[in-house]
Amino acid sequence: MIELLTTKYTYLTVVALLAIGAYVMIESDNFVKKIIGMNVFQTGIFVFFISAAFRTGGRSPVVQSGGGGGPFVSPLPHVLILTAIVVGVSLTAVALGLVVRIYESYGTINEDTLEEVLAND
Repeated sequence: MIELLTTKYTYLTVVALLAIGAYVMIESDNFVKKIIGMNVFQTGIFVFFISAAFRTGGRSPVVQSGGGGGPFVSPLPHVLILTAIVVGVSLTAVALGLVVRIYESYGTINEDTLEEVLAND
């Protein structure tokens, strides 16, 4: 069991990132902290996909002249994660923009306070 944990430590990192991100999103009342938690959770997913794509002894899937075999690494997970990073940055920008508008309109970025303000309107 210890040998498995020492060789697959990236999966421990994934579990830690997912747990920290989920905890921050659930437990925090501050919208900015929720967005940070969402980004940590996304990072855990990115690390999971890249770790799953790892292949021991794998090479780039570019075949040299004269052939040359061997285990190749699929570039698809890396491309998907690059796309997901761009989408994640865009999502973060939109979410932070909404938080700014909420603060300008209601004077708070705390979820509980915002619910009270909206209930009194």
